[in-house]
Amino acid sequence: MFKGLRKRLGWGSREDDSDDEDDAFRERVAKKIQSRRPPNTAFRQQRLQAWQPVLTAKVVIPLLLLVAVIFIPIGIGIFLATYNVEQLKIDYSNCDNLARSSYTEIPKKLYSYHFKKSKSSTAEWKYDSNKKTCTVQFEIPNDIKGNLFMYYKLTNFYQNHRKYVESYDWKQLRGEAVPHDEISKKCEPLRYRDDKIIYPAGLVANSMFNDTFSNLTYTGSEGEDYEFSYSGIAWSSDLSIYKKTGYNISDIVPPPNWAEKYPNGYTEDDLEAIAKDEHFMNWMKTAALPSFMKLYGQNKNKGEILKTGKYSVDIQMNYPVTVFGGSKSLVITTSSVIGGRHVGLGVCYLVAGGVAVVFMLLFLVKQLLTRSKREHAFFDSLNDGHPLNSDPVGMRQVL
Repeated sequence: MFKGLRKRLGWGSREDDSDDEDDAFRERVAKKIQSRRPPNTAFRQQRLQAWQPVLTAKVVIPLLLLVAVIFIPIGIGIFLATYNVEQLKIDYSNCDNLARSSYTEIPKKLYSYHFKKSKSSTAEWKYDSNKKTCTVQFEIPNDIKGNLFMYYKLTNFYQNHRKYVESYDWKQLRGEAVPHDEISKKCEPLRYRDDKIIYPAGLVANSMFNDTFSNLTYTGSEGEDYEFSYSGIAWSSDLSIYKKTGYNISDIVPPPNWAEKYPNGYTEDDLEAIAKDEHFMNWMKTAALPSFMKLYGQNKNKGEILKTGKYSVDIQMNYPVTVFGGSKSLVITTSSVIGGRHVGLGVCYLVAGGVAVVFMLLFLVKQLLTRSKREHAFFDSLNDGHPLNSDPVGMRQVL
């Protein structure tokens, strides 16, 4: 009676107040739990229909056969296409230390080649210390037709390092005159020099490969030089992006490693040339692996043939590789439908197809042996259960 009176008069006891608070708390907790509950859908409640194949021998054997039928022909095609690529490679990293002022034979470990019609070729080099020029002379044992390309190859150079690969200012490369304080901070420590903007800023541009190669000079009495073109070697997408900078010459300086090329700073012609330098564009497209090749020149004149004979190339040695324990090489090569000479790719396909064949035969033999055992076991069980083969049983035992 007093409890009801208290409720009428609004006089609640402490126990009643605590009960009300508990009820309110439970309601809040229930609402919170309800709000966290995922929707009642097949996807959120993990009730989606699924199908899991039963990997029996009858299923696996045809799959392995299919893999072999696909991979082996592809591997043979890739192997034959890349095997026919003609190529020579000369590692000239230590030409300044190993070569003399007159021609001497290049060590075999530094010279590799592959030609269609000949298994032998020689190469020599000499070094002019005054001009810092390494001249390599090599023999072409057979005529080479079709497209011919000149590459330089670097090893142990990690262009894919996170800090390195991000160290450039894309706005600068597009031709924008980026203000002093807005140069990308990822270009540190090559943003400014002598309180002037470095153009182009960053580690990638500063470390650009700067060795130069001449055309192929025929060394015999009867023959012609072979020339490469340095235009059209960059991607068309890069050609449309790189523009002449809007900076004033007085506001910018070259990167530190470009000082030898631009000892007195830039001129207007220099800025125009940088925007059209396809060697620079190829270098700025960083490689994924520490060993890589970048295109330096090409000859796509189908009517021009590299005749049999001896040729020489003058290499201006400017780029240091000993500081990072790497090497640099000159590569002259033809191409195939899938690019250069990469025999390993075809071998990988052949190995994968061969492994599929081996496992297919193993599963097939196992399936045949298992089936024959089961058949014998079935007939043996029938024979064992036949009345004529069972022991005589007395009538008393039967009853």
